[in-house]
Amino acid sequence: MSTLLGPGGQVISSGAEAAPAPASSGYVVDTTTQTFAQDVLEASREAVVLVDFWAPWCGPCKQLAPVLEKAVKAFSGAVKLVKMNIDDYPEIAGQLGIRSIPAVIAFRQGQPMDGFMGAQTEAQVRAFLERVAGPATDGVAELIAEAETARAQKDFERAMMLYSEALQRDEENATAIAGIGFTSLEAGNVEGAKSILDQVTDEIRAQAPLQSLEAAIRLAEQASSVGGSAALAAAVEADPTNTQARFDFALALAGEGDRAGAVKELVEIMRRDREWNEGAAQKELISFFEAWGPTDPATIAGRRKMASVLFA
Repeated sequence: MSTLLGPGGQVISSGAEAAPAPASSGYVVDTTTQTFAQDVLEASREAVVLVDFWAPWCGPCKQLAPVLEKAVKAFSGAVKLVKMNIDDYPEIAGQLGIRSIPAVIAFRQGQPMDGFMGAQTEAQVRAFLERVAGPATDGVAELIAEAETARAQKDFERAMMLYSEALQRDEENATAIAGIGFTSLEAGNVEGAKSILDQVTDEIRAQAPLQSLEAAIRLAEQASSVGGSAALAAAVEADPTNTQARFDFALALAGEGDRAGAVKELVEIMRRDREWNEGAAQKELISFFEAWGPTDPATIAGRRKMASVLFA
């Protein structure tokens, strides 16, 4: 994913090719023959140490490096990555019998415990690390859960901060990306939400959270085009048979966050005339459900009410 900017132009996450992390990161260091005992043997008494034996001319090494670094970062200190250039420091690799690179050896309590050779996928590396170090503890799920709570409480600044932190740890997390868009949308910044959606790759945009965001943006734009709910409510009260006014009233209610009210009006249209405007009320209800997500209480209740009309 390319650099993801927040609605205010701030950098939220950068998907540029990862460079080796500096030693100050705490998780990734370069070692030498002289420092190997300290960087690997001693350090492995506190955490699992993964040693990546590589060389600058090795193409698969370059492919594996960012995968290793991302995977190690997810373990929040339970795993450290030590990189050893075997062109500059061949002695340790020779002692361990390494004849082909990339080669990765995991150390614990000062001893080699497991390893693999050749380029690996992110899933394979993650599985290997979980085997030698236990489950990852990147905290992304916890951050997203906190962000969802903050968003529900309309604490949009905190929600944005938490989603952004989750993206720093997992830059392609579709739920966190969509969360930033939803936060912008619910704070009244439709253009900010659209800018988030426009920055992601087609692959990420095709995932369910981004599809929901796209549907929500469409609904917000529709709601803004029909105006406020007060005038539309008066029009419906004055003439309950004015189906277009009732439809627009539902859109306005959805835009103002009254999901139950919006569902009620669309279901009422279906009850009166299911075929009105080529079934527009049912189609709009389905768009609501896509935007709100399958587990939202309004979606669950709305599907039940829609079914009661369809199968009456």
